[in-house]
Amino acid sequence: MRLLLVDDEAGLAEMIRDGLAVEGFTTDLVYNGVDGLWAATEEPHGAYDAVMLDIMLPGMSGYEVCRRMRQREVWTPVLMLTAKDGDYDEADALDLGADDYLTKPFSFVVLVARLRALIRRGAPERPVVLAAGDLLLDPVQRRVTRGEDEIPVTPREFALLELLMRRAGDVMAKTAIVESVWDANFDGDANIVEVYVGYLRKKIDHPYGRSAIRTVRGVGYRLDPDGG
Repeated sequence: MRLLLVDDEAGLAEMIRDGLAVEGFTTDLVYNGVDGLWAATEEPHGAYDAVMLDIMLPGMSGYEVCRRMRQREVWTPVLMLTAKDGDYDEADALDLGADDYLTKPFSFVVLVARLRALIRRGAPERPVVLAAGDLLLDPVQRRVTRGEDEIPVTPREFALLELLMRRAGDVMAKTAIVESVWDANFDGDANIVEVYVGYLRKKIDHPYGRSAIRTVRGVGYRLDPDGG
C-alpha cells in the first residue's frame, strides 16, 4: 500500500514514514503544499491509497490542497494531520473534502488504524455537487441551496447534511453520525444529533413544506434522495 505524506516537519515526517514501513506501507514524503498537490494529482491515477496532509504548510495550506484535489476529481482518501485542535478547523477540513482528521500529538497506533479504515472504504467517486431533488450541496464552494434560495448553514450543519446527502436513502444511526461528523474523542450524548437535525430541518425543510430528513424511529435518520 502506497501513501503520500505532506508535512513540513521533516523529522516527524521521516519518523512516521519509518513507522509505517514496519506496518507494510510505502510512504512518499513531500514538504510543502505546492509539491503535495502536484504529487496527489499528477501521479498516475490510483498511485496512492491515501494522502496524509498537514494543514499549516508552506506554499499552499493543506485545506487548499484538499480543496483542489476534489475540484480536480481526485478522490483519494485524505487524512488531515494537524496541531490545530478546534471544532471549526475539523469542520473546515471535512467540508473541503477530507475524510478524517487527527490532531497532533497523536497515537501511532490510532494513525495506522485510521489509515487502514480509510483504505478499506476506498476512493468512491464523489460528484462535485450533491443533489437530492432541488436540494443542492456544493462541497467545494460550501453552499447549500433549495431551488433558487441559498441557505446559510454552520460548518457543523454543513458536515451533517453532506454526510446524509452522500448516503441519501440509507439509514444512518446516531452513533455513526457522531463518529463521522464530531471529533473522534467526543464523549457527549449521541442525542446531540437530534439537535442538529432540528436545526437543519428549520432551514432546508420547514420553510419549503418539505421533509427531506426522515426519522427512522429507534434507529436514526435518512435523507430522501428526492429531497422530500
